Amino acid sequence: MNESPIYKILKDTPYGLNIFKPEKISQLEERIVWKDSNPYVVCLVRNKEILLKPEEIVRQLYIFVLMEDYNYPKSRIKLEHSIHFGREKKSADIVIFDKDRPTVEYIVIEVKKPNEKLGKEQLKSYCNATGCPIGVWTNGSQVSKYNRKDPNYFEEITDIPNSEQSLSDILRERYTLKELIIKDKIPNEGKSLKQIILSLEDEVLANAGVDVFEEVFKLIFTKLYDEHQSKTDKEILYRTLKKNLGNHWYQDFNKVKDYLSSFDDDSDFRVLEFRNTGQSDTELKKKIQRLFDSAKRAWKGIFPDESNIELAPSHLAICISGLQDVKLFNTNLQVIDEAFEYLVSKSSKGEKGQYFTPRHVIDMCVKMLNPKKGEFMIDTASGSCGFPVHNIFYIFNSLLHGVADKEKDDIEKIFGIDFDEKVVRVARTLNLIAGDGNTNVLHLNTLDYDRWNENSENAKWSGIYGEGFKRLRKLRKNSSNKEFLFDILMANPPFAGDIKESRIIHKYELGYKQKNNKKEPKKQVGRDILFIERNLDFLKPGGRMAIVLPQGRFNNSTDEEIRKFIATRTRIIAVVGLHPNTFKPHTGTKTSILFLQKWNDNPKTGELCPKLEDYSIFFAVSEKGGKDNSGEYIYVKDELGKPKIDGNGHLIIDNDLYNHALNDSNDSKELPDGIAEKFIKWAKENELSFWN
Repeated sequence: MNESPIYKILKDTPYGLNIFKPEKISQLEERIVWKDSNPYVVCLVRNKEILLKPEEIVRQLYIFVLMEDYNYPKSRIKLEHSIHFGREKKSADIVIFDKDRPTVEYIVIEVKKPNEKLGKEQLKSYCNATGCPIGVWTNGSQVSKYNRKDPNYFEEITDIPNSEQSLSDILRERYTLKELIIKDKIPNEGKSLKQIILSLEDEVLANAGVDVFEEVFKLIFTKLYDEHQSKTDKEILYRTLKKNLGNHWYQDFNKVKDYLSSFDDDSDFRVLEFRNTGQSDTELKKKIQRLFDSAKRAWKGIFPDESNIELAPSHLAICISGLQDVKLFNTNLQVIDEAFEYLVSKSSKGEKGQYFTPRHVIDMCVKMLNPKKGEFMIDTASGSCGFPVHNIFYIFNSLLHGVADKEKDDIEKIFGIDFDEKVVRVARTLNLIAGDGNTNVLHLNTLDYDRWNENSENAKWSGIYGEGFKRLRKLRKNSSNKEFLFDILMANPPFAGDIKESRIIHKYELGYKQKNNKKEPKKQVGRDILFIERNLDFLKPGGRMAIVLPQGRFNNSTDEEIRKFIATRTRIIAVVGLHPNTFKPHTGTKTSILFLQKWNDNPKTGELCPKLEDYSIFFAVSEKGGKDNSGEYIYVKDELGKPKIDGNGHLIIDNDLYNHALNDSNDSKELPDGIAEKFIKWAKENELSFWN
């Protein structure tokens, strides 16, 4: 962390500097004068010395932006402008006046309230009191810009006009994928999609009279499709950026923005449709519905053909404005996944004790199990399909370069199963994108496999999942749905609650206990216990597995029979203890990941894993889990205190599970070598078949 005066002043405050370029910060620092150990600068507008408190730092930097980047003259800017509320009077932090009517407020900027929700409420009151059409809130870490449509509705806008533009110029500008990359809220404003959705809930969704999950899902689905339609433009831009800025071009987002701002060879680029361009709310809804209909036709099996966007036109306009400047298509889909985790956890998922697995945990597992082209992989509790999607990324790097036709057969060897219909639809969407139109994500109850054939007889189910189910059946060991021949299985099964249906319990060896030298069925069994046995049934000899389990399964004396069951059927390769914050805010349950390989002495049936009585096991414990005690992600920061962005445009989660390298070269390593890298070295030394 830079120990400059500005950073010392801002330390441990809600204010930050993420939205400002380093050169502007440096210029402010150069103007500081110290008096009695206190920092002062001459205000750019008031021409007098002022004490640099945290909010004043943000205000002075934003004034600098207004004057230099937007070309507003000092004569149109006023600080501490009085706004009257009847007999009460308040002061707006920064006001820009109309060019032709010098006493009329045009833009109000609020920096005193460092919390976005409070800042927006303050802005609303100022804009409503003055009739001002544009409001800006910032705390230096984040910034939000709004157009006041009426006293009740404020729509987010991509940018504010410069001194020579009108608001309509901003709303109607030609907006392609190039502009979306430049103005993407996530790297620019430090916002997550989850935070944006929370803001939209506060604004309109909570009282819109609709199913929030369904309507937000429709919008994300539609926006993903809109971005996907600009795939050719993306390839041109990425190729050009790589050529001019190097392989890790996205690591310096300011350089990317500067380069793309000067890139004018985009006259043939497709104009994005998922935008509020100043048309009436009714016209906007018709446009977005048409785009949604096109997405449904292209990506079948997610929404019924007859489904419509249910949000009222005025509510939809605000949601579109809030989402339009977020680039959803990045290479690991964490942007989307975090938002869906929030939406789904409000309903069914959390109740069953299953939570979306953080992407850095998934990446560690994938790196350790080293999937290869041609191998069959499945996740039996797939949730949002993180494990299958990241298998695709690991093997094909598909979101950056697309999936070649010759590779699509290998994509069809990757499967996901889940019993929650909502998350299956989410997973199918992400898998369709990652696999470029192919998906084997199935709505099935993994544990109740005897009833799978009943699903296939249902015309509606078969119409959506039939092709994937046919491919799954081809991997059966025999004619039943019990045993399969998968090379790799990765899963984070639900571990809350017990299975009490005797019909299901009686299918499993772990559903019985020994009593008086006889096997007696148990009355109830932990859901995750049955998943252990079920998952082993999916693997062929030599097949390998990673499964997330509650720590008690490794420690409790009452679970000794489970550990013996595992050890007789598999080689225990590794146990990685996860940090207690890993699955927060949903649960603080301590978990570990168990890595296994099924015994196999026959090279014709699968990877070799000859049975041994005595062998080494890799043990590790994560001490840096990537989340704080409240469950918020902790990101790696640069020397200026800004979250770092990796070579694919992702915020880098601060963890010790793997090194986040884009390849094996030292210049691409974003973190020190972690547990995955140490395991790989160990696996090679111990001559594990899938690492030789």
